[in-house]
Amino acid sequence: MKTHKHSRRLFKPWLLAALACASFFTSAQDSMPGKGISVTPVQSPQQEESFQTRIVIRGLKDLGYEIKPTKEVEYATANIAIANGDGTFMAVHWQPQHNEFFKNAGGDAKMVRAGTLSSNALQGYLIDKKTSEQYKITNIGQLKDPAIAKLFDTDGSGKAALAGCVPGWGCEAIIEHQLTAFGLRATVTHKQGSYAALMADVFARYKEGKPVLYYTWTPYYVSAVLVPNKDVVWLEVPFSALPGDQKQSTKLPNGKDYGFVANTQHVLANKSFVQANPAAGKLFELVNINVNDINAQNFRMNAGEKSSADIDRHVDGWIKTNQKTYDGWIAAARAAGKK
Repeated sequence: MKTHKHSRRLFKPWLLAALACASFFTSAQDSMPGKGISVTPVQSPQQEESFQTRIVIRGLKDLGYEIKPTKEVEYATANIAIANGDGTFMAVHWQPQHNEFFKNAGGDAKMVRAGTLSSNALQGYLIDKKTSEQYKITNIGQLKDPAIAKLFDTDGSGKAALAGCVPGWGCEAIIEHQLTAFGLRATVTHKQGSYAALMADVFARYKEGKPVLYYTWTPYYVSAVLVPNKDVVWLEVPFSALPGDQKQSTKLPNGKDYGFVANTQHVLANKSFVQANPAAGKLFELVNINVNDINAQNFRMNAGEKSSADIDRHVDGWIKTNQKTYDGWIAAARAAGKK
């Protein structure tokens, strides 16, 4: 009997220690639901998208996920990679502009478009304000007039040179469709290639006081260099004209029609991964970044702060400024991982 009591006294501390260890292990698992699970981010070659991508990566790291090197591919290929599980997620999926890429890669059966990472992404055609006011140009349809188009001639062809969209981005198909729909083929040339190089030429011409014509989108640094309604103006289009299945009005709530639907940006993720990793899925759903913050960061990159260390520092600063919001994402993701 004494031996039994003695054994029971010895057993209690051991039991308490075991329970404490189990509790600690469970707690660690709860706080790091991604432990032992690898993630492969996917991004386009546009380095200005690294900011959004790395904010999502930081959240995944804080959830314990192991992050593999980011794959850089164009958007159509990115959708296919994510659908097939060769990539886990990309942070900049445009809707509706990338709908065709999404559909062709397998759509909802293979992928998830989570939450809204950023909203009110505008796109369209702009010219310098001076030329707009001097010649009363407010609509791209006015470039059907050879005399108006010639104002934007940069190579002696007599045609307007439109600094446009890189093939494979999605916007190039809309521009090409609209040049035909608006009857501009005879007077406008769609210049394509390196967008950075095209815009460097636009910036140089603007500084020289020459007329400029270009396509751009927000969020992006271009609108911080040439500020709409101050340095440049958006051109409206004669009517809504979108290619393929995109048969919808492009008119904005304010009544303006710049030829492009206002897009939202989302985290695009592999569906099987999200189903197996509710913590990551919840993070993808909650991440939201103000479009002005993205513009500001992109402007800093354009001003020279574009190294990997610079971008990481920008991410650190954004998280610190938005710490309460960020912590809320992580807490909600951990809670989702427990279910």
